Amino acid sequence: MNFSMIVYILAWVLKIEGASMILPLLCSLIYKENDIALCFFIIGTASVLLGYILTAKKPKKIAFYAREGFVIVAACWVVLSLVGALPFFISGRIPHYIDALFEIVSGFTTTGSSVLSDVEALGKGLLFWRSFSHWIGGMGVLVLVLTVLPLGGGYNMMIMKAESPGPEVTKMVPRVADTAKALYKIYFILTIIMILVFLLSGMPLFDALCIGFGTAGTGGFAIRNSGMADYSMLSQFLITIFMILFGVNFNVYYLIQRKKFSDAFHSEEARGYFIIIAASTLFITFNIFQSIGKGFLFALHHAFFTVGSIITTTGFSTLDFNEWAVPSQMVILFLMICGACAGSTGGGLKVSRLIILLKSLAKELHLIIHPEAIKKVRLEGKCLDHSVVRSVSTYLVAYCFIYMISIFLISFDGYDFLTNFSAISATFNNIGPGLGKVGPLSNFSVYSYFSKLVMIFDMLAGRLEIFPMLILFSIKTWKKTN
Repeated sequence: MNFSMIVYILAWVLKIEGASMILPLLCSLIYKENDIALCFFIIGTASVLLGYILTAKKPKKIAFYAREGFVIVAACWVVLSLVGALPFFISGRIPHYIDALFEIVSGFTTTGSSVLSDVEALGKGLLFWRSFSHWIGGMGVLVLVLTVLPLGGGYNMMIMKAESPGPEVTKMVPRVADTAKALYKIYFILTIIMILVFLLSGMPLFDALCIGFGTAGTGGFAIRNSGMADYSMLSQFLITIFMILFGVNFNVYYLIQRKKFSDAFHSEEARGYFIIIAASTLFITFNIFQSIGKGFLFALHHAFFTVGSIITTTGFSTLDFNEWAVPSQMVILFLMICGACAGSTGGGLKVSRLIILLKSLAKELHLIIHPEAIKKVRLEGKCLDHSVVRSVSTYLVAYCFIYMISIFLISFDGYDFLTNFSAISATFNNIGPGLGKVGPLSNFSVYSYFSKLVMIFDMLAGRLEIFPMLILFSIKTWKKTN
């Protein structure tokens, strides 16, 4: 285990996190929240200084392998969260550190679940940091590190594979550092366009920035106690469009940028993603429009917003879907598990994994009927290697195991099954709101600190595709030899 290299990259993360606190610090000063500004100054300065001290000398041995890659990713996200929670805790706005940690882990993992009943009481600076954490975590903090710290030798690909969402990671360009830069360029440009569109729709600047960060990272932290309900229907519609756009695999945007329009528009995963959105929107619309009683177009608008919010795992809400008909709630639970596309800022199981699992099922049924047949699982017109199909199946086993254990652990708090199941669905799939006592008009403060720690682990495991977090608990990980 190359501990010196792990510490070196952790130090880079500290430097980047410390530097990123400049923006909420400035926001606090603009709104004359001097005590909050002082917190950001102290924590940001300490993070940057510690980072510079630990990176003053580059390790002699820079080589590391898959094991270290997974440990680096998990450790970096844990450290990022532990430090990121300090402004909430030190300022006294969130008095208990576990609550502060829950809030910032929810931010960085782009979950959007909250323990706060009155978010506006945080103040502008902390609201900005809370939303900005979505943008930082959306593309991945280590992807950002790779843009400024190209390691070479194929080592950075191990980090990127461990942090990036989806069944497999491919390089868009020959060098991984250039791939990271291409991803962040697309991410940054889409964010700027979105914020400008929000401003043109009449949204205030502070709101446009915070909602923009949450939409880009598909996070879902609201900055008003009413959530998204107070915004105009035009603003809600624009938010829906951008949520869905950020749920698309960024490789599609790269292909469009390279003018490979045919390849982009023939993406099998993207087609499946849009079909699920369309079918779910229409089903929920017809299921709820009579009970809402405000007309078909009103129901269509809010069904479209909710479907876009849940499938992309953003978690914004305009209506309390806790009050909708049970069939619509079942569709919402499916969308929570389904999630967005691989290679996007969305969470969940991912559409590509569902497609692979369904095609694997079809293949097995075909082989039962025709035992001598040779049938391959194909995605995007290419035959998938058996290792990819196996990894998807293994991922599903780990996914279901953590799901069940987590529901069991939080069940000791005494809440009903729907509340517990949707709470784990919301945190593990990085959604935000659930159903029952953790619905859109409620929060997660009802749970004990132990249950919150379980859900903190689930949020990190869901964002990092499970295995980087699990490998931290393996004894073999820390042995000198494999």
